[in-house]
Amino acid sequence: MKAFCIGRNYVDHAKELNNAVPSQPMVFSKYNTALVYDDKPFFYPEFSKNVHYEGELVIKMCKNGKNIQEEFAHTYFDEITVGIDYTARDIQAKCKEKGHPWEIAKSFNGSGPVGRFIPISSLKDKANIHFELHKNREPVQIGYSKDMIFPFSTLIAHISKYFLIGKGDIIFTGTPAGVGPVKIGDKLEGYIEGNQLIRSDVR
Repeated sequence: MKAFCIGRNYVDHAKELNNAVPSQPMVFSKYNTALVYDDKPFFYPEFSKNVHYEGELVIKMCKNGKNIQEEFAHTYFDEITVGIDYTARDIQAKCKEKGHPWEIAKSFNGSGPVGRFIPISSLKDKANIHFELHKNREPVQIGYSKDMIFPFSTLIAHISKYFLIGKGDIIFTGTPAGVGPVKIGDKLEGYIEGNQLIRSDVR
């Protein structure tokens, strides 16, 4: 199982970090050791002093494919949830300065909690999915899928040009504006259409 991730897929998030808006999807990955399920806690890493949350919609592939045409891409996923892309922002900044890859800032152990998946068919508004991330019971990120620079189908078509997409693979589809730091003791919860799908306690 592979976990693909997309960077800077919302204009407001790119701007809040003073990053350029991409002209094509920015793809990176999280290793299996980064993924956390069943609301298990997130353990703050000793190597960072500035870890941020990034709440995202995560879609799950339901069949294999490569070189998928965009008009057929919607048939390749059928479940969705909320995930958190914990990012060691201080480590990421050092990587950027040196022109190095981001893996140590984005794919470290436990950095990718994944929520409970639900069928896409169960959503009220499949064309504009509403999701939220709360920290300590206060909403910190509110997102709508229509605000993505690259929608789900575009992401699937692009990724499948380079990688075989397998059944069960997941895609973190990017985070909206509102990212921020976490500290030990914080409690994060993710929602789609008001339904809580993930909880992540920082320890």
